[in-house]
Amino acid sequence: MLRRPATLCYLRRGRSLSSSSSSFNNSVVSQHPDDSFDFDSSLSFEGPPKPSLPPIVPSQDADALSHLLIQHHNPFHPVESSLQLAGVVLSPAIVLQTLLRLRNFSKIALAFFVWARDHAYHSHTAEIHDLMVDILGKVRQFDAAWKVVVEMDQSGGAAPSPRTFAILIRRYVAAGLTRQAIRAFDDMEAFIGREPGSAEFNMLLDTLCKYGYPKVATELFNKRKIAFEPDEKSYTILIYGWGKVNRVDMSQKFLKEMTERGLEINIVTYNVLLNGICRKASLHPDVRFDRTIHAAENLLREMCARGIKPDVTSYSIIIHVYSRAHKPELSLRMLHSMKEEGICPTIATYTSVVKCLASCGRLEEAEELLNSMMACGVCPSPATYNCFFKEYRGRKDFESAMKLYEKVKGSGSSGMLDMHSYNILVGMFSRLSRMELVMELWNDMIERGVGPDMDSYTSLIHGLCERRKWREACQFFMDMIEKGFLPQKVTFETLYTGLIQADMLRTWRRLKKKVDEESLKFSSEFQQYQLKPYRR
Repeated sequence: MLRRPATLCYLRRGRSLSSSSSSFNNSVVSQHPDDSFDFDSSLSFEGPPKPSLPPIVPSQDADALSHLLIQHHNPFHPVESSLQLAGVVLSPAIVLQTLLRLRNFSKIALAFFVWARDHAYHSHTAEIHDLMVDILGKVRQFDAAWKVVVEMDQSGGAAPSPRTFAILIRRYVAAGLTRQAIRAFDDMEAFIGREPGSAEFNMLLDTLCKYGYPKVATELFNKRKIAFEPDEKSYTILIYGWGKVNRVDMSQKFLKEMTERGLEINIVTYNVLLNGICRKASLHPDVRFDRTIHAAENLLREMCARGIKPDVTSYSIIIHVYSRAHKPELSLRMLHSMKEEGICPTIATYTSVVKCLASCGRLEEAEELLNSMMACGVCPSPATYNCFFKEYRGRKDFESAMKLYEKVKGSGSSGMLDMHSYNILVGMFSRLSRMELVMELWNDMIERGVGPDMDSYTSLIHGLCERRKWREACQFFMDMIEKGFLPQKVTFETLYTGLIQADMLRTWRRLKKKVDEESLKFSSEFQQYQLKPYRR
């Protein structure tokens, strides 16, 4: 007879507690299930190599080159004048590290990539080519990305690999261009010298599902079942994809089909399904919370019947539900229950509990848990600190936000803050008209090689527009375009409307002329903005 795991017993106690406890009945529930932490990484399974970026390593030459190009590169003149003054002897390692530091400045990165190839007698490695494809794909310059792939194929050196196409496909899907992603998958054979295998097909399905296109993935799966024999990974990917869009019924359908095919259902598959059950869009009122916990309990019971014991990911998923439902007591009790079972919480687990405590206004307890976590040897992630930054933003408590920022910055670890951290702070301080702090953050973000990205520019420009600082907004708008970021139409229209209302027609005309000049340097994805005359 199987022993009932503590998770299942605790869920029973937790469910009755949540229903009877009036202190939590009226709590505000987050409508965004993934606003604090995404468990995709915890639910991943073995498959093709993930197209992640190489790490940034210390390099004085790369620091000097990237700083020189970012600060002094003129977008209307060749890049070699700046580089020739630097006097740095290039190597593959220096080129790679320089491009990593320029990854948020696509036009400068491409100019450096071409110059290093044509003028420095330097042959790019496969890793450098792949990074350039990723940089261009990130800003939707797919024509230029394809040119890099074709040149890679024709150079006689490093040839395109499945990893190259995994990067290209991921960027296509992230941009919502699923047809082009599938076409790139079909074109892969001509470049890698063989037909794509099951690993590459699973990579395509995985990318489509992780970006919210399970319907496209399912259609592709059904059409190509004969060519690519489905395995456990294929079904687990689809179960995950449908769960991500709150279609647990479809996830269960594929679980049933998986069983009928005689494929093994393991802890990863069950955790994927459990995650789908628990990521409901809303957990308010409590009856929905109870229903979700009941469904999770049934799945855990089925797992136990198959001899599969819940692991750290199973616990983390349940804690994440409690966190989203603003149930701090249940989150803390489940955390203690994990430790009693001898299961060590991960950073994902701790982050969910920290987020729950912070969003419920219990910042002192959140800080205590943060210190306890670090004492146990678990290093906080940027997502952990972002929980505090978001709460400070909601309270407009810029002093506490800046104090935490200085503390993290002073710790000497550049990995403690990510792009999202800076974007939260930049948006917060720009709307509070604390431009001196905004510029401090902006410069620090550039120095650390974290950003800025399109969201950073968009947040800052809109914040400046709200404060009617039109000249500064225009300056950052042009800087955004010169760095290779395509502004959103709403940003262009907001600036346009504001300049006309402020009787700055001459400034608008100069800006429009610059935009027209720069638009020629974008690939075909850059479309002219057709704006109707604004009537005051």
